[in-house]
This record gives sequence, C-alpha cells and structure tokens, in this order.
Amino acid sequence: MSANRLPAAMEATALIRLAESNGGFGMVLHRGEPDSGTILIVILDNQGFGQTTAQAYERLPRADGTRGWTLSKVQDTENKAEFESYLARRTAQDRDVWIVELTIADGEQFIRNLETT
Repeated sequence: MSANRLPAAMEATALIRLAESNGGFGMVLHRGEPDSGTILIVILDNQGFGQTTAQAYERLPRADGTRGWTLSKVQDTENKAEFESYLARRTAQDRDVWIVELTIADGEQFIRNLETT
C-alpha cells in the first residue's frame, strides 16, 4: 500500500459518510481487500417516476502519472441487467475490488469534488 493512500476499507467508509453529509446515502455492494483493494463507485441517479440510472467510476492511471476518477460504465436504461453483469465481472476479475454504491444529487459533481480533496 502506498504511504499516502488510505486503506480501502477506510476510504469506502469515508465515501459513504461524505455522501450522507451531502444529503445522500450509500452502501458497500462488495467488500474487497481491506488495505489495498481498489475502489469502484456506482452513482445512482433517480430520474423520477421510479426510473434510476447508474454510472460506474474507477480510479485509473492518467498520462501524467496521477490517478483520477474515470467513468468506466453507464447503465443502459433498456438493459439494466447488463450493468449488473459488468459489476459481477469486475468482482470475478478482481476479488480485492470494493464496490461502493452512492445515491446522491449531482453525482458527477460529487466525483469532480473527490478530485480536489
């Protein structure tokens, strides 16, 4: 684990608390390796009338050597099972991954704010 990185379990908890402090809520869908697991954030967006869409973000390497939150998957409203299948494949490929689901207003802004903290 990098000296300047929070343990994954602590970061997952912090993400949920941050969402809650902004009026949202969250939960862990998959617990990975507590210290060095990677984090995948699923942002749920309530569209009204019982419609919800989801976006998955992962912290990936960038060209400048830093790591940043990158949109890796958007749920197709016509095929929600495909998004669930994607999450299942991610956990099968990497048992250390943490999947944190957050329901929060303006999820894209929430992710952008994570870049500055």
